[in-house]
Amino acid sequence: MRAALTYAPRPGPLGRARPWIAALYLAPLAVISFSFANPVVLVAAGVAALLVAVASDALRASLAPLRFGAYLAVTVIVVNVIVSQRGDTVLLRGWDLPVVGQIDVSAEALAEGGVLALRILVALIVFAVWSACVDPDRVLRGVRPLAARSALAATVVTRLVPLAAADSVRLGEAARLRGPDAAPVGRATLARRLIAGSLDRAVDVAATLELRGYGLPVRAATVRHARRPGELALALAGTAMAGVALAAGLTGVGAFSAYPVVSVDLDPAMLAFAAAIPLLAIAPFLTPPELRRLRDSRARARRLEIDDTKGRSPHV
Repeated sequence: MRAALTYAPRPGPLGRARPWIAALYLAPLAVISFSFANPVVLVAAGVAALLVAVASDALRASLAPLRFGAYLAVTVIVVNVIVSQRGDTVLLRGWDLPVVGQIDVSAEALAEGGVLALRILVALIVFAVWSACVDPDRVLRGVRPLAARSALAATVVTRLVPLAAADSVRLGEAARLRGPDAAPVGRATLARRLIAGSLDRAVDVAATLELRGYGLPVRAATVRHARRPGELALALAGTAMAGVALAAGLTGVGAFSAYPVVSVDLDPAMLAFAAAIPLLAIAPFLTPPELRRLRDSRARARRLEIDDTKGRSPHV
């Protein structure tokens, strides 16, 4: 069983690229999600990340965090409505809460909470694409000479989180398959078993790392990864996205203000900036060499499927 967040080799230039090239390509999308509050720009960044996920065959892994992100987004909106008692458009003049006082729900507070929630969702998608397409072992080998402990911790987390998700699925299936006469297993019981298993695995991982000498004060040599096809297009696309975002930020394009009334920048410059983000993001996957590789890979998969079908014996 493979969890959705687990890294797997992906087709396309992003799956083959060296980690620093992938970081140069994906970092502008993450920066845009944190730097801009205009919902049109945020949606454009999210669409760009999803297009990259589709082109890299990582859509399922990219959508996996949204289930948790939806709960977090709703929480952010509710908290912002309660805490931010501002805005001229009062939708619900409300109720009294202890300590907080009277709570009024305004359209401006809802809009600001929605923008904050959208930022979180876009950032989750971008980092999910990174987790699904970039080999954590290559990241560890590349960053270890500079920050060995941080690189090791980040890499271990990227490996253990998918394992914990798979354990949760297996425990749930095992609880459901015990039969109708068995006592029901609640979420608290499953959580305790999951935490206990995670702690046992963490101890085993720590012992294995110690045996392999990760605690020794030895400076590792810098690892040089081979250059891969399509990296130049990724680097150019990432640089272009960063340049466009920097120019938009310096010129004030994509402004958004929630108070005292909602104000969204929708001028042609902002629309051009929003349209440029997904176009630049998907451009490395649309170059003629990449299209030929995609066509050849699909043809090979089709031939393998046909050969597998011919090799099967007919059912009687």
